[in-house]
Amino acid sequence: MTMESSAGGERQLVRALDWKGAFWVAAGVPPLVLFSIGGIAGTTGKLAFLVWIISMVMGFLQSFTYAASSSTYGDHPGLPKIEAAIGKPLSPYAVTKYVNELYADVFARSYQFNTIGLRYFNVFGPRQDPNGAYAAVIPKWTAALLQGETIHINGDGETSRDFCFIQNAVQANLLAAMADTADAWNQVYNVAVGDQTSLNLLFQLLRDNLNRHGVPADVQPSYRDFRAGDVRHSLANIGKAGTLLGYRPSHRIADGLRITVEWFTAPKRRAMLVR
Repeated sequence: MTMESSAGGERQLVRALDWKGAFWVAAGVPPLVLFSIGGIAGTTGKLAFLVWIISMVMGFLQSFTYAASSSTYGDHPGLPKIEAAIGKPLSPYAVTKYVNELYADVFARSYQFNTIGLRYFNVFGPRQDPNGAYAAVIPKWTAALLQGETIHINGDGETSRDFCFIQNAVQANLLAAMADTADAWNQVYNVAVGDQTSLNLLFQLLRDNLNRHGVPADVQPSYRDFRAGDVRHSLANIGKAGTLLGYRPSHRIADGLRITVEWFTAPKRRAMLVR
């Protein structure tokens, strides 16, 4: 089995596993071939998701772990987010991620094989593209601050997210792929830290980390109108993943930001950003 993804760290997963399984990585990446097994190629499209899950039914695979999304919670107001309580989707992307969960559940119950879905919350870390179509807030802001550009915050900055460093996501991937108990299978899990960080605080943390790299300590963001459809607050309950998978996040946001900033400010990479 071979697998490639833009987030980094997944080769650890491939080396660690000796099992007939598939890992579906399709969160926040553009359509491209991600992995192959036995001559079958998988892409991020809906059709490919079905191809992979049908191949399990045919006996090629024994387990299927796939990337779900916190966007599935939609307009449900409850905090922290628990896996059993979701609202109406707020974007077409959220619809597609929820449909994957429905397919996995129906196929698992109909054909008695094992699936696990991982609802990632705002994963960040080194190697994220600050300029891509799916660019997340942390790499975009990091690159902008290094280039002396103004950071724009939609709303009052008190919108909050549960930011999850990539190493926490890798840990969850490994645990899910190697799960061997019936209670753990055929479930969806939140993958996050269980911390709530406002955009204002995120800006301050990034600015402080970047200050020693020439970003002025007094630089301030610019505020503009709230963006329609944005979820105001997001916070995960990770108790289920802890109980059934043994998930224990190793990096909180301050730890992850320090590592991420160190990566972005390495001389060669910074030279590519600051032109």
